[in-house]
Amino acid sequence: KNNVKAMEKELVPCILQGKEKATLKRSQIFQILGCKDLETKVIVVLGKAGMGKSILVQKICQDWSNGEFSQFEFVFWFDCKQISLPEKRYSLKYLLLEFFVKPQEGSKEIFEYILQNPAKVLLVFDGFEGLHDHENFPRCLASQPEKDLCSIKELLSGLIQKKILNGCTLLLTARPKDKVYQYVSKVDKTIEIVGFSPQQRELYITKYFEGLPYCDNALKLIKECEYLFSHCYSPVMCRFVCFLCETVLEIGDKSLPSTLTTVFLKFVQQKIIPMQTDVTAMQNQESLATLARIAWYLGEKHQSAMKSDLLPSKEVKEFALKYGFLLPFAFPRHSDSGEEEFGSTFSDFVIQNFLGALHLMLAEEIKDKSLTKYLSFPSKKKKTCNWLELVPRFLAGLLFLQDDPYFCSLSNKDVKQSTKKQKTFLKYIRRLQINELCPERLLELLHCIYETQSNYLLQHVALRLKPDLSFLGAVLTPPDIHVLHSILKRSRKEFSLDLRNSSIDMQGLKDLVGLKNVASFRASLSDTVRLWKSLEQTKDFELLRASTEKFVLDPFKAKTMKDVSDLSDLVEMQEMINCVQDASACSSYEIPAIKNLRKLEFALGPVCGLQGFLKLVEILAAFPSLQHLDLDALSENGIGDEGAKSLSEVFPTLTSLETLNLSQNKITDVGAEKLATALPCLSSLKTLSLYNNSICDFGAENLAKVLPAMASLRVLDVQYNKITGVGAQQLTDSLRKCPHIKNLVMWNPTIPYGVLEHLQQLDSRITV
Repeated sequence: KNNVKAMEKELVPCILQGKEKATLKRSQIFQILGCKDLETKVIVVLGKAGMGKSILVQKICQDWSNGEFSQFEFVFWFDCKQISLPEKRYSLKYLLLEFFVKPQEGSKEIFEYILQNPAKVLLVFDGFEGLHDHENFPRCLASQPEKDLCSIKELLSGLIQKKILNGCTLLLTARPKDKVYQYVSKVDKTIEIVGFSPQQRELYITKYFEGLPYCDNALKLIKECEYLFSHCYSPVMCRFVCFLCETVLEIGDKSLPSTLTTVFLKFVQQKIIPMQTDVTAMQNQESLATLARIAWYLGEKHQSAMKSDLLPSKEVKEFALKYGFLLPFAFPRHSDSGEEEFGSTFSDFVIQNFLGALHLMLAEEIKDKSLTKYLSFPSKKKKTCNWLELVPRFLAGLLFLQDDPYFCSLSNKDVKQSTKKQKTFLKYIRRLQINELCPERLLELLHCIYETQSNYLLQHVALRLKPDLSFLGAVLTPPDIHVLHSILKRSRKEFSLDLRNSSIDMQGLKDLVGLKNVASFRASLSDTVRLWKSLEQTKDFELLRASTEKFVLDPFKAKTMKDVSDLSDLVEMQEMINCVQDASACSSYEIPAIKNLRKLEFALGPVCGLQGFLKLVEILAAFPSLQHLDLDALSENGIGDEGAKSLSEVFPTLTSLETLNLSQNKITDVGAEKLATALPCLSSLKTLSLYNNSICDFGAENLAKVLPAMASLRVLDVQYNKITGVGAQQLTDSLRKCPHIKNLVMWNPTIPYGVLEHLQQLDSRITV
């Protein structure tokens, strides 16, 4: 209901180094900076199944038909599962002007115009995962790729390789775990649909029940069931929960199921039971078992659509269509007859997953000992089936619902067989090395255990979680946060969480940080600062204080301008947090993460290096415990003399600094002179590296002058500069006055070998 009304969701640009959340309007999707107009542009829209990728594509087409996206004269939209039949072959002309739409006249002229004006063409391939078995994505070898017949994968490969219609715009939609990047040589823009925010969930639910007498009660009922409300971040899940809530309220119940498995069990039961009699009950059970087998069979092949001959009987087909498990589906026209072949497709990926799990439960040929191979959290890495990613959760839940009357009403199978499978599952979990699981598989395990609602298993897993839990780079959805929170809460251990680059929402971060047994956490600076500002606004000073005490920053590596900006925002938070100790009277309070930062790495590269470093220098004084400042990056920051001068001005405030690495930063004699003047202020400095800069003899002379005043210095590295024998002699002479220095690394290509060897003989502390 109201699906299109509630579809204005957040779109998140994905960056390889990390993900930055930003709301993106549809009108901005095709805006690509720095892209050549003459080349094919590839835009990838990622999103889990049910997130609304297809709805977004439909909306783009609708906008275009209403006059938007005027840069495109032609928009062609293809459902990949419709065109993915392996035996089907296409030419570009047939795909565009026969399969998609057949003009009444002028096909040849239209096609020639398209070939001559590719920049005016948008090609949309919705559901890249529908190209099943795309591990073997072929290269396009056709001599005349626009006219020759080839498979859809070869044709798409030619478009991506810019052999066909070079200059057009390609929009591909896919699931996040799909291997889309293996087959696309260059992606110009990546967008990820992340689902509904809590406010958008409420809006969707309100609109679903709009005008119904129990509208307010529905929202309250769903929000009270926090686990189901967390799943409402997915539009398709939100629709299922709303449907079930509607059914529950209509019959006068006052509670919703507590797990995803019981939601879909009740969903199926509500579809079938009210309309069946004793006579049809047995037939329905048989039809459901057959449909479940087909769901699993297709899912293993990464398919959801089927031709009519796959359904064994008219009764099964009528059953599936009547209760909404299947929808009619049109396959491509036969090139001989020109007629479309109609089949069916599962109405929803969740329904297909649930039925697939039901098959594993009911099928007698699947023995209890082989059941565990269908779970996706082994300690050894193996390829998982993204198409059936919800099956393990449903399977775990069904294993513990064998006595449930709803489950019994769907099956006439022997309960003893199900009991054996449950015991096998329990044995498997007890043997599982939980500490060895990667973040994604640990989350999958937590979901499966949560679906069982077994106190024994929940406690078993909670007690075996390692104290240092890292979810670095693993996307944490609202349901992930809920199951993680509920299991952590059961444990007596103290935990340290790493939540960086996890796309965690603010409510999820607040919930996890608020746990008493979470002793420390790392998260992205922007998320943390946003949380603290929210807590300050809501005057939750107790949690604000606790979260600042738990937050860990050390060590910190700045890789983007945003990292530097976020670090600056954190320092600015210090003034606001000064009021945290006492809500009524401000008193001095240092954020521990700022106070205890000891190592800071800077790696922005040459483009933003100087700009970012000048901004970083402004806040260095805020870190009183900073011991290690490292500006040596593979991509070379290139802060130059300006950066060196700016840094030297704050040396008096860096009283704890022990290691300063300024290697590979294009510093010349000018910068070296500025540094040398202020270096004695670094009273704790032990190691100074100026490796691979452009320092000559004048710079070496200035460094030599101040070495005796640097009482704490132990190592100086001036390798790979432009120092000659003159500068080397000056450094050696100064070294005699510095018994505290243990090592001077001085090899330079401009120092004659004999001179350097002689200096080494004079002082053994000189190394090359």
